[in-house]
Amino acid sequence: ERRTAGRFAYLDRKIMTFKAKILIGAIVFFVLAGIFWSFFLLTPKDFPSGKTVVIEKGTGLAEISGKLEDGGFIKNKYAFALYARAFGKSKKIKYGKYLFNEPISVFALASRLTKGEFGFKPVKVVIPEGLTVKEIAELFLAVKPPSGGLTAKSFENFNKQEFLEKTKDMEGYLFPDTYLFLPSAETKQVIETMRDNFKKKVGDVEKDIIIMASLIEKEVPDSNDRKVVSGILWKRLKLGMALQVDAVFPYITGKREVLLDDLKIDSPYNTYLYKGLPPGPIANPGLDAIEAARNPEETPYLYYLSGKDGKTHFAKTFVEHLKNKEKYLK
Repeated sequence: ERRTAGRFAYLDRKIMTFKAKILIGAIVFFVLAGIFWSFFLLTPKDFPSGKTVVIEKGTGLAEISGKLEDGGFIKNKYAFALYARAFGKSKKIKYGKYLFNEPISVFALASRLTKGEFGFKPVKVVIPEGLTVKEIAELFLAVKPPSGGLTAKSFENFNKQEFLEKTKDMEGYLFPDTYLFLPSAETKQVIETMRDNFKKKVGDVEKDIIIMASLIEKEVPDSNDRKVVSGILWKRLKLGMALQVDAVFPYITGKREVLLDDLKIDSPYNTYLYKGLPPGPIANPGLDAIEAARNPEETPYLYYLSGKDGKTHFAKTFVEHLKNKEKYLK
């Protein structure tokens, strides 16, 4: 009986110890769960919805965590840093400006930072064919922000002077197209996107082709006429004739109207005074003009003009050309 009573006492102690361990484990679990909920899942009470935070390039995790805590986006900077390091996200954070329209957890916030989900709607920018580098820069400054925009202009990181400095040798090589840029897009990113698009759409091409394409782009609007004009201009080059392209003068003077006195301007771009192609493109041509420059159409024509009727008129001889002037320009 004593042995039986001792065994029961021993079992009671084991059960009590087991229950105590379960109780302690449960307490620890709920404490950890509470901490986890509080720091990782529960959003700050005064989360700054509709506010932005800027992550500068080269910023370390500690500084990023501190900025997020100071801004009210997270409850504890150490919890965020711990999560980012534990799951390998600390070196994947993409710099830029982020907009948070609603409260999100540490998990969701870290996910957005590593994926570069900035929270802004892309801004559509349409670059027409035939714009100069300067005109493209002015277009970016004039693009209206989407409805609900935070600033008066769409691209607050776009700098016109920087754009002009970095593209001074890129006239003709910024491909005209429809682009989608985030409002945080920087000048360098805009340039790289347009240059990459040129390489993708046009490929390797000789400089003379782009120069000729820019002349065609500004001279002739009709696609079919462009190939004929291309043939005429390449033929004039072979014959040693001056190209006599009027479209160069707005590029030289910066004015749309071409005056008779402009023909006397001493500029290497003046195709009346200097034979051969200009030293560089006068605009950024589209694919249609580039294809026309690449594939000129052989015809008996040597002269052309754009009439007041909006059409291009061709002539084989100078006498015929003068008749076309009399008929379509007066």
